[in-house]
Amino acid sequence: MAEALKNIYNHDLILKIANEISKVYSDFNRDTFIEKIFDEKWEEKTLKERMRHITISLGETLPNHFEEAIEILTKIKGQFPENSLSSIFFPDFVEVYGLESWERSMEALELFTQHSTSEFAVRPFIVLDQERMMAQMLKWSTSSNEHVRRLASEGCRPKLPWGMVLKNLKIDPTPILPILENLKEDESLYVRKSVANNLNDISKDHPNLVLELAKEWYGKNPHTNWIIKHACRTLLKKGNKEALTIFGFQSTEAITIANFQLYTDQIKIGEDLNFSFEILSSAPSPTKIRIEFVIDYVKSKGNRSKKIFKISENTIEKNKTLTYNKVHSFKDLSTRKHYPGQHSISLFINGLESGTKDFFLE
Repeated sequence: MAEALKNIYNHDLILKIANEISKVYSDFNRDTFIEKIFDEKWEEKTLKERMRHITISLGETLPNHFEEAIEILTKIKGQFPENSLSSIFFPDFVEVYGLESWERSMEALELFTQHSTSEFAVRPFIVLDQERMMAQMLKWSTSSNEHVRRLASEGCRPKLPWGMVLKNLKIDPTPILPILENLKEDESLYVRKSVANNLNDISKDHPNLVLELAKEWYGKNPHTNWIIKHACRTLLKKGNKEALTIFGFQSTEAITIANFQLYTDQIKIGEDLNFSFEILSSAPSPTKIRIEFVIDYVKSKGNRSKKIFKISENTIEKNKTLTYNKVHSFKDLSTRKHYPGQHSISLFINGLESGTKDFFLE
């Protein structure tokens, strides 16, 4: 079994923090800090709770003046793994204690994001003064450092996972667009993924805005094309006709599904569902197709919930047959628990349902 993610904040890391601070701050009470960390609730704390507990314990043992405390943390930052979750306590300290020291906090967040990520820590600053913070992030979007450019996009995602929802930007995302405009042709895949995820967030509340942007941007640059395709993934999964048309997935009148079959109509939780089907085309010219299947899951209270899974994107020529053999697992996951009952599986071609089969999960 994989070790719990929260255990990146472990005894060795806490000792390292204490030891490194002691080297640059002679008045640091190392033993008090360690004692505060390993209180009676430490083992119960989640990943985020441990991170915040480290931050608060630092706040209680470092100098009360923010500028002095952040100077100490700045000196030790290079002693910890780069781009690691274990280093997020650095920007978290800024989030908790730096809201009234704006300029110094901006310097620290820009520095710390190059070693971990400040995407969560910038969000309270956006809530405090959105105009000022978005201006700062627009400036960051032109940085020579890919981590800083990514922060400009990732930090203002309206619905960042694990982060607070930015309600004002969720209602009106237009202040985000100049930042994404600067990053739409970025050479870094790390940055491009963030831009795409930001736009995907926006598409859930403002689909027309993202569709108009997609039409304007698509076809002008390979990097931008990748961003737009990834940004429209939720719209494509929902079968949005405009989104499908942008990427060439149009009429399926000449496309048919044949020999759709399940190898069994009854499986147990933990087993696999095996199914196969064929796709045929009578269209006069090659047709782009996006193939998906949908499982209609039974939930704990007997209600149903559909989840879409992409199979592939392909091009089929006239009088050609594409054959697919697929396997879908019904093992319980941390993100999905299965329940017994009558389920169904449906095939979709370019957003349109093309066949359904029922099966029983026991």
